[in-house]
Amino acid sequence: MRLKDKVALITGAASGIGKESALLFAAEGASVVAVDLNDDAGNSCVEEIRAAGNDAIYVHADVSKSADCENMIGAAEREFGKLDVLFNNAGIMHSADDDAIHTDEEIWDLTMNVNLKSVFLGCKFGIPALLRAGGGSIVNTASLVAVMGSGAPQLAYTASKGGVLSMTKELAIVHARQNIRINALCPGPLRTELLMKFLDTEEKKQRRLVHIPIGRFGEAAEMAKAALYLASDDASFVTGSTFLVDGGITSAYVTPE
Repeated sequence: MRLKDKVALITGAASGIGKESALLFAAEGASVVAVDLNDDAGNSCVEEIRAAGNDAIYVHADVSKSADCENMIGAAEREFGKLDVLFNNAGIMHSADDDAIHTDEEIWDLTMNVNLKSVFLGCKFGIPALLRAGGGSIVNTASLVAVMGSGAPQLAYTASKGGVLSMTKELAIVHARQNIRINALCPGPLRTELLMKFLDTEEKKQRRLVHIPIGRFGEAAEMAKAALYLASDDASFVTGSTFLVDGGITSAYVTPE
């Protein structure tokens, strides 16, 4: 088991990548701190983990709030005695996010707070806990749009994920000699509720699929496996990486026939 005796905190654990990661990390031996705003779904995730015979607790937190982030880290240490893995995964993609002309300031601020400020706050309180544990791993969910722009206007989302990637790289260097590895997971388009609520017709789905060389959307479970690699000692020489899991999108100019 790749996370045996580790304690892992995962934000956005009620659904999508976060839930799949919580289930997988627990199955790989970790005690899981599942963090979300959706209490029903968050508790359901924890119940599923416990039903499989593994340890987990649920913590309600608005990850854009300093006090909530400090509390979630404290909860991990109070319940399990330490923190080894921090997966800053929570994020939003707002339907009113558009280009610079049409995106309202409040949508910009909300997106930055949830997608970018939350990673800062997670690291602000999480890194001292990792140091107290003797080191560990941080995985931050960025996106392929942190590397290349989006053809569909979503400026706040794209800018926020670019910020996550830049922050990841700097923190990885700052803490490289302290036995803390920090990497950015950059997913491509996934068959999750977050994206499918926008691609709500077959035509919209096909317009996106034509750009994916593999020819399908990714699955949240596939991202969880990538996150597990980065979180585990299998990635002991990996830090500051832009870990693209995107079906080949960022490598393609023209997709295959």
